[in-house]
Amino acid sequence: MSESTTAELPVVVIGAGPAGLAAAAHLIDRGLEPLVLEAGPAAGAAVREWSHVRLFSPWGEVTDPAAEKLLAPTGWVKPDAATYPSGGDWAEQYLQPLADVLGDKIRVGATVTGVSRTGRDRIVDADREAQPFVLHVEYADGREERIFARTVLDASGTWTTPSPAGGSGLPALGERAAADRITYRVPDLKDPAVRIRYAGKRSAVIGSGASAFTALAYLADLAKSDDGAGTHGVWVLRRGINGSTFGGGEADQLPARGALGLAAKAAVDQGYADAVTGFRTEAIERDGDGRLVLVAEDGRRLDPVDEVIVLTGFRPDLTFLSEIRLGLDERLQAPVDLAPLIDPNRHSCGTVYPHGHRELSHPEQGIYLVGMKSYGRAPTFLAMTGYEQVRSVVAAIAGDIEAADRVELTLPETGVCGGAGLFNTPDTSETSGGGCAPAPALVQIGTAAATEPAEASSGGCCGS
Repeated sequence: MSESTTAELPVVVIGAGPAGLAAAAHLIDRGLEPLVLEAGPAAGAAVREWSHVRLFSPWGEVTDPAAEKLLAPTGWVKPDAATYPSGGDWAEQYLQPLADVLGDKIRVGATVTGVSRTGRDRIVDADREAQPFVLHVEYADGREERIFARTVLDASGTWTTPSPAGGSGLPALGERAAADRITYRVPDLKDPAVRIRYAGKRSAVIGSGASAFTALAYLADLAKSDDGAGTHGVWVLRRGINGSTFGGGEADQLPARGALGLAAKAAVDQGYADAVTGFRTEAIERDGDGRLVLVAEDGRRLDPVDEVIVLTGFRPDLTFLSEIRLGLDERLQAPVDLAPLIDPNRHSCGTVYPHGHRELSHPEQGIYLVGMKSYGRAPTFLAMTGYEQVRSVVAAIAGDIEAADRVELTLPETGVCGGAGLFNTPDTSETSGGGCAPAPALVQIGTAAATEPAEASSGGCCGS
């Protein structure tokens, strides 16, 4: 295939979530042809799975400018920038309308099973970069197809690959066998079928991020309700409790994110949950009644629980990229040049330096991991970060290097980042930010380092 023919191929975007759809909007704005492949049955499929959870970022920070430009002729009206959407709101009021505008540029039920260079496996150097990318796609009806692309943006996220309960990063012994009593998502306790599963029961919550805060707050609310008497949480932390355990609290520049940590603290202080610290799960056993017993690496055993909610973060699925030459950090599984900027040992959301196409590049030219997936296992991702990433990457694809290198972004400071949450919508008139997105500016890298890596929060998605 000639170079001129390759240039006529589409830019394939994997994933029709917030970052993927924004990438398509930017490509159209640049006169480039996108093709978005979404494994789920609809755009924003992952977001829809946590539709009951509210974001801790307001509307002003979770829509993309190029997407808004594309939506404007349809009569779409942006929701109040100072209010906070749930996952369901985000999907229905923004992601789906954007997908409707993109029309046949999106294919749903299309799972990418492999990406490579045409006629070149991972080993072959000869004439490699002149070959277009080839993607193997399997559709929901079982049909398979090869799709050729000039460039590939992988915005597939990390939702499908949650991290396990095991403290070593591997599933705890017995974890798979106990799957009937384990969930890796924040449960929707407004759903009657789910509610009855947890009402009056003892549930362990493993994790220390925003999603763990959310689950603890949900369980506490259930315990206070008429049908939830006896509901109790056991908060299992791999670390001890210190001043940063509950996030930024009232000092958080995202008030709703700070409120999450305060709600979790209240659940413990009011007796609706017990905190177990320094507990690294090694095994999950069943007692004679079928309940689960968590066993730590140091031999400690917790009293039996009815349910386990594992919220220890997510990790990228790299299996379908095995024939691509990626340059990934050995710890975070994020691009090598990006990893030092997002290392949770050193940074919260607000101290992550703005980044773009250069930090997101790989030895294999023409492929980019963007959105939540670009952060690998780091929990510090925010939606506005993904939007800036795709703006820069698309500018680079279009040959506008000056615009691609002009990366400016201000991110909210303090607290545990990378999740979605539960909170009462704050009175924005009493917050310094007023709920509006800050003006663009460069953010300096912070110097404070944690004594131990923060557990990745298992938040709903990049919309946090």
